[in-house]
Amino acid sequence: MTAPNPVEKAFEKTLFGSRWLMAPMYLGLVVSLFMLVFIFGRDIVYYFPKLMTMNSEDVILVALTLIDLTLAANLVLIVMFSGYENFVSKLDVDSDDRPGWMGKVDFGGLKMKLIASIVAISGISLLKRFMEIGDTRVLNPDELYWMVVIHITFVVSGVLMALMDWLQAKSYSSRK
Repeated sequence: MTAPNPVEKAFEKTLFGSRWLMAPMYLGLVVSLFMLVFIFGRDIVYYFPKLMTMNSEDVILVALTLIDLTLAANLVLIVMFSGYENFVSKLDVDSDDRPGWMGKVDFGGLKMKLIASIVAISGISLLKRFMEIGDTRVLNPDELYWMVVIHITFVVSGVLMALMDWLQAKSYSSRK
């Protein structure tokens, strides 16, 4: 066995260490999570005083907006934790309330959670628009058409990604 080339070894150490360049991006996701929490709180403060004058459809639209923000925040959290653990370093946090999925979501699982969240967010946005169908001032048929097309594209993409993961897993297990 030959001794490792010092240039190659230095290059590989540099390459391996470069994963830490991702760390500021995950810190940026913390900022985006704060922004989502701020907007969530702002919406609560804005709509709560209007509660007595709102009809049930308005309350449902507000609830859907809050669900949308919550799903987006969940998505940021999953990408932040899973991405950091998969691509940068394991989180060294000893806590009883550590979520069970932490440390167990690989890139394939992260990809599936991402597309599932996008489909859910798109579906909620589409449902909000469908609830406005009676209001001709708000409804733009072209916009609604494209929202449906985009939502179907997300759904089909998710199904195809799941199929690809299933085929890859099946192929891997048949090689064993």
